[in-house]
Amino acid sequence: MSGEQIKVRTMRMEDYSGVQSLWMSIKGFAIRSVDDSREGVELFLKRNPATSVVAESDGRIVGAILCGHDGRRGCLYHVCVAEQYRMRGIGKAMVVKAMEALKEERINKVSLIAFTGNDIGNAFWKQIGWTKREDLNYYDFTLNEANITAFIQ
Repeated sequence: MSGEQIKVRTMRMEDYSGVQSLWMSIKGFAIRSVDDSREGVELFLKRNPATSVVAESDGRIVGAILCGHDGRRGCLYHVCVAEQYRMRGIGKAMVVKAMEALKEERINKVSLIAFTGNDIGNAFWKQIGWTKREDLNYYDFTLNEANITAFIQ
């Protein structure tokens, strides 16, 4: 591993298999069957073609971030680095590349969600200077026919 070149670049749809393999190799990593499927990631990348990034070593994906925005705020999803490549600045380099891409699109604020039990991830975000919010609650709602029908009744 020493001396090998790590390249951080914009994610392309052709990277999906390598990104999915990386996701599946991370202990405790959770992916969603719809959003993280090939079709789900393709929709995400079509909406956000320049902001998601991968780290590559000898043609192998060793890090990835899905990054997008709604025109107002950016959001990072699934930030991960293969275990054997951690503590080498790859995560930070990917975050910087994603933030630079957001700035190019005139986005001035970025957020992310980290599970409370993700000690490695939470330590990383704290170490690189991100602020943990204590003043808000995060809510979500799964959009499917049963939930929508129940909601409107």
